Amino acid sequence: MTAASRLSWIDVRDVIRARILAREYGLGAKLPRDEDLAAELGCTRTTVHRAMQDLAAAGLIDRKRKGGTHVLADPITRATIDIPVTRSEVLALGRAYAHRLISAQRAPSPAPITARFGAAQPRDMLHIGALHLADARPYMLEDRWVDLATCPEILAVDFAQISANEWLVRHKPYTRVEMRFFAINADAETATQLGCKAGEALLTVERTTWLGDAPITTVQAIAAPGYVLASKS
Repeated sequence: MTAASRLSWIDVRDVIRARILAREYGLGAKLPRDEDLAAELGCTRTTVHRAMQDLAAAGLIDRKRKGGTHVLADPITRATIDIPVTRSEVLALGRAYAHRLISAQRAPSPAPITARFGAAQPRDMLHIGALHLADARPYMLEDRWVDLATCPEILAVDFAQISANEWLVRHKPYTRVEMRFFAINADAETATQLGCKAGEALLTVERTTWLGDAPITTVQAIAAPGYVLASKS
């Protein structure tokens, strides 16, 4: 098999996943060693390792350094929620997209943001407020902090041309993300921005991303009334 025709890690993942679902590898069963799977499938051990990482993240297998890899006896079913490019999300609804920059200021991270990143000291950050619109009506209000040690290039971004949301999704890969979903009651300023009543309950999505141990960004995205959050599994 040539290098060009070797299976990708996605191909290997799908082969192993199909075997698990077909019970070729039963619940609780120990899988072959990565080396053996690589030899069988004609790929590298690194490719198998990457495939196994994805299967573990999906809740199908458990990997222990000295105990090998086992199919979970009680596989975890997870819904996947992607970090969206809000512009693409709005356009997919058949609506016209626009965004408005509210503010962009360089500042040290306040205590709640510093704590959200698990940092010991305040960090040099860019604080960005922005409003996304669909058909010229409020869609999503963002309050975002971007770590400038990890992402200094964002200082050169023209937020009149591209939102921080879109720029970060397209240009700043992450290795870890934490997400929280909760409702807030709109204060007067939020109600004005989103065109709703003060005190109205609003869905809020809080996302924080890291590259290794280095913070990238944290954002509270507050949805206008009527917003629908979709997931896939």
